[in-house]
Amino acid sequence: MTLTDHLLARIAQDGPMSVADYMTECLLHPTQGYYSTRDPLGALGDFITAPEISQMFGELIGLSLAQAWIDQGHPNRFALAELGPGRGTLMADILRATRNIEGFHDAAEVTLLEASPILRQIQSDTLNGYTPRWIETVADLPDAPLFLVANEFFDALPIRQFLRDGDGWRERLVGREGESLTYGLGAQASQVALMDRLDDTQDGDLVELCPSAIPIITVLAGRIATQGGAGLIVDYGDWHSLGDTLQAVRKHQRADPLQAPGQADLTAQVDFEPLATATRAAGCAHTRLTPQGVFLERLGITARAQKLSATLGGVELDKLVSAHRRLTHPNEMGNLFKVLGLYPSYASPPPGLET
Repeated sequence: MTLTDHLLARIAQDGPMSVADYMTECLLHPTQGYYSTRDPLGALGDFITAPEISQMFGELIGLSLAQAWIDQGHPNRFALAELGPGRGTLMADILRATRNIEGFHDAAEVTLLEASPILRQIQSDTLNGYTPRWIETVADLPDAPLFLVANEFFDALPIRQFLRDGDGWRERLVGREGESLTYGLGAQASQVALMDRLDDTQDGDLVELCPSAIPIITVLAGRIATQGGAGLIVDYGDWHSLGDTLQAVRKHQRADPLQAPGQADLTAQVDFEPLATATRAAGCAHTRLTPQGVFLERLGITARAQKLSATLGGVELDKLVSAHRRLTHPNEMGNLFKVLGLYPSYASPPPGLET
């Protein structure tokens, strides 16, 4: 039975499912889910992330977190954590960039939140020589100061979609038409979580909610507020969501989210305002939402690129120039991706970011 067959049978039995339930099945089904069955990254996969584009990204992330650790008094035990670490490339670059910072590696407990057994094995190979600990949920993070990065983690969390209908909302659902999956709408109802969106939307507008994001950010912010640390949330999106941002990517090309479930990556743009609101509610400070390009330039990516270029030429130099542009230029990842920093109210924000 294919995943499509499984979904059609489930809908026939239980009725249409939310977009969130559909995403969960497509990404995490134990035998046919996208992340359960493959390495999705790189030229041979379906998409590429910033750490895979250039080592400069991870190096600067690592130095920002290390400086935050220094600024907070060099705690002698802390969690150096990553949510959704892909192939482990970002963490490997962080560890390489910080190896000469006295005491940092001795104090760090490398902790990786990863659901995919295939990616866990690749991460283990990438981080050969280190002893990372894998966890299932953020509740399993070590009881210690938390210095954390989440790069393209929140965009993969399941979303629900709602269409404005008068003073209420109709949820967008995934149903079946014959042997095909199709979109439909549920009954009109009020939504407590969307009460504040009645002021800035009109009939027919679509708004997205990410129910699982708030509990996660609440745990992270609570840990940082009470035990110290810093968090760097890097993802594509903006302060306020509006419109349908669900997308499928397969072989580096856009695809129909309802076609070939389990064979394409599904993501949605991150709505940063609820993350920031939950951070404050947990007693944690957060930075101004900052474009990725601005963040990396403040940390010195251009100087780093110039240093690396000194020993390169030809194709390798062209690759470095292209990588710098892709990470920082406003027309590429520079403006599309944003950075939100978390830090204790008594401390300074992570370098590269502002209050």
